Amino acid sequence: MKDFSYITNSHPSFIEGLYTDFTEDPEKVDPEFRKFFEGFDYAVAGDLSPAGTGSVDTHQLSKEFSVYRLIEAYRNKGHLIAQTNPIRSRKDRHANLELKYFGLTDKDLSEKFQAGQFIGLAGASLQQIIDKLNKLYCGSVGVECGYVTDPDIYNWLIDAVEKKFLEAPTLEKRKRYLEKINQGVIFEKFLHTKYIGQKRFSLEGGEALIPALDAIIHEATNDNVEEAVIGMAHRGRLNVLANTLGKTYEQIFSEFEGVIPADKTQGSGDVKYHLGFRSDFITASGKKINLQLCPNPSHLEVVDPVALGFARAKANVLYNFEYNKILPILIHGDAALAGQGVIYEVAQMSELDGYNVGGTVHLVINNQIGFTTDYEDARSSDYCTAIAGITKSPVFHVNGDDIEAVVKAAEIATTFRQQFHQDIYIDILCYRRHGHNEGDEPKFTQPHLYSLIDKHPNPREVYMAFLTKNGEKDVLQLAKEMETKFWNDLQERFDEVHQKPLPYKLQAPEQWWQKLRYSEPGDFKESPVTGIAEASVSELMENILSWPEDFQPLRKIKKLLLDKKALFEKEGLIDWGTAELLAYASLLIEDQTVRLSGEDVKRGTFAQRHAVLFDENTNLEYNRLDHLSNDPNTKFRVYNSLLSEYAVLGFEYGYALANPNNLAVWEAQYGDFANGAQMVIDQYITSAESKWGLMSGVVLLLPHGYEGSGPDHSSARLERFLQSCAEQNIVVTNITTAANFFHALRRQMKWSFRKPLINMSPKANLRHPGSYSKAEDFAGQHRFQEVIDDQAAAADPSKIKKVLLCSGKLYFDLEEKRQKENRTDIALIRLEQIYPTPEEQLITLHEKYSGAVWFWVQEEPQNMGAATYLQTNFKAFPYGIISRNASASTATGYAKVHKVEQEEILDTAFNV
Repeated sequence: MKDFSYITNSHPSFIEGLYTDFTEDPEKVDPEFRKFFEGFDYAVAGDLSPAGTGSVDTHQLSKEFSVYRLIEAYRNKGHLIAQTNPIRSRKDRHANLELKYFGLTDKDLSEKFQAGQFIGLAGASLQQIIDKLNKLYCGSVGVECGYVTDPDIYNWLIDAVEKKFLEAPTLEKRKRYLEKINQGVIFEKFLHTKYIGQKRFSLEGGEALIPALDAIIHEATNDNVEEAVIGMAHRGRLNVLANTLGKTYEQIFSEFEGVIPADKTQGSGDVKYHLGFRSDFITASGKKINLQLCPNPSHLEVVDPVALGFARAKANVLYNFEYNKILPILIHGDAALAGQGVIYEVAQMSELDGYNVGGTVHLVINNQIGFTTDYEDARSSDYCTAIAGITKSPVFHVNGDDIEAVVKAAEIATTFRQQFHQDIYIDILCYRRHGHNEGDEPKFTQPHLYSLIDKHPNPREVYMAFLTKNGEKDVLQLAKEMETKFWNDLQERFDEVHQKPLPYKLQAPEQWWQKLRYSEPGDFKESPVTGIAEASVSELMENILSWPEDFQPLRKIKKLLLDKKALFEKEGLIDWGTAELLAYASLLIEDQTVRLSGEDVKRGTFAQRHAVLFDENTNLEYNRLDHLSNDPNTKFRVYNSLLSEYAVLGFEYGYALANPNNLAVWEAQYGDFANGAQMVIDQYITSAESKWGLMSGVVLLLPHGYEGSGPDHSSARLERFLQSCAEQNIVVTNITTAANFFHALRRQMKWSFRKPLINMSPKANLRHPGSYSKAEDFAGQHRFQEVIDDQAAAADPSKIKKVLLCSGKLYFDLEEKRQKENRTDIALIRLEQIYPTPEEQLITLHEKYSGAVWFWVQEEPQNMGAATYLQTNFKAFPYGIISRNASASTATGYAKVHKVEQEEILDTAFNV
């Protein structure tokens, strides 16, 4: 709301002038005034005109406007004084809603104002208007939407709030609310009694989450939502599993007791409060909705982009891009929402073309504490939901003890998301009955707060008391029946009465996953054939290297493409960037989808890809692979991302997780920046298969290579990925030829399982002639080469006295030196795939060059790169290590020092 205090502090004739302007032309005045004036028909009603004069009483008109300003102030700032905290009084947030701020006094309280019509009380007294405003905006719900600038959205929200929050729920609805809050409380009481002291990260104090989720799901199905994807951390997760997704107590008990599943074939497993689940849920009205709870580590909000990527992929593959069919729900803790940076990244992604999911409903379990840190030490903002402001997303701050208010907020939020396709937040202010976990003593740090919590009844008891006090006869009877049912249900759990698991029908992508299998060590001895027909190579190259007649590419780009075309047609060679697009194109015509995202990926950081061309006259885009298939589900989707690694990689991982027939590729601007997404790499990409049995074929392209560009543009930290390698969890490559890169990408989709691929991509060598490949290398029975032998040396292995085993860019430096020195006694063997290490192939080559001494040569310092990994894990034969000296930094920032170090590596390799 705009500040119009200067109006009411001005002479009454000023507002009369504004009114005159309005009557002449409504467009002359500010929209806020227009809205006010349109609410009155002064000329006809005459309510503000002295008898018989026909003119406006300017003094009264000014006061009417003051009342209107008061109404708008409550709508926009009432949340600052709303009674939303169930445990302690709120801080003074300076709402400034006293009459004096609006040019009104206590003497005006009995006066009647036409402005009351803006809240449905035309001609009511000021006192009546204020009373209604307090009920609407200063009770159990605080509505924060003052920053919403779209008038349609703002007016919709105000209308929804002022209609919904004063409605009394039907008896049937109240029965449902009681049933869900009963379930939430029963679950926690049962576990607290049966598993004393065990960690479960209970929802006690915040059980209102359960009826809130139930309301969201029911409201969503009423608008034909077919699936909900839920991402949440561990607080309340077990309760949600049991009472929202329908996981049986028996299943949860076995996890508490550490029972190893009988069908478990591999993996380390995870603690019970990290596990995912899926179910087909039938609502009270008989509608079915698929519910998916994504697995989540203890890293709290890391699941957010994963869940959103998962939802986006499902919308694409199952619901024909109709985002209204699938609802993402993210459940946050207050401390994490305020403190975790990924929250900001996710918010900024929410309305971008490449990452939009049609809006997300955010639920906050606001315990008012983070582990032992009070909220005053956990954020600088008034609210933990301050992030909502950057996308102008409305927030409902709700007292978690008021179940009906929580449910109403949830219903409005769901309808809002469906109608406006934007994010919305529900901040459930509650408390945490126990410490951070059930073995922790919260009174060590919050003795006063927990003395209040100890005396406070749980939300079920509060709601029962409310119904008993305020309900009519049938409501009182319902309360008694539900009280009896509560204790009967609780006893059933103690008696371990068997629950029947909900039936579940696999969705199409889940059926595709089921047709795959987990990998075995033998799968990595040799790659599957990934060559395509020679005719397809030619046909696809023609398509890739052409554009519509009415499209005018930039002259430099036109020349570049014509040069690539000539390279192919005259010399039969394909360069790196074209080979990548050829791989994607070959998958598209096989009815698989490809999604590529990251910073600058349309062009490529090093201008190597040009997947999308721009018309030099109109700036219109031309996607070079988008025309290969008429099926919209098999298009090549390429998106320049926001400047984020963490959230974007999480999104792409989630996208890959949803559909095994989609190749999801994320490219870092420089490989060095991948460490900004380390939590996604550690908690999902490298470990999800072992922890949760979840496969993924996501691809990470990480530009890597020592070219004198300093410590932040040299290393993708290969050693970190290799340190995580075990149990065939990921594939790590450092490829040197265009054809091998082509086969590596196609292999991702040809395996009968899925593995993340981490590739150390070239930079300068993207255009190195030595990386070009012959056209025939892409066709027929060709496949990915884990190791590339030295063809020159292979002609007479007996001459070879030294074998230099290397990978990536360094190979070209070594080859250049070998040719310059005309050394025929040295073989250069390229280890294209570092993990899983092709041991048998290396042993065969060692036997082939039996008279040679072997060295592993790398550009990276000795404590980085592949050296340590190979020395620890590959001991089939002896070999030395040649590298830079161990270093705290990845690379020098001085070009001359870099050159000296690089030459020293080469000299040592050839002369040692």
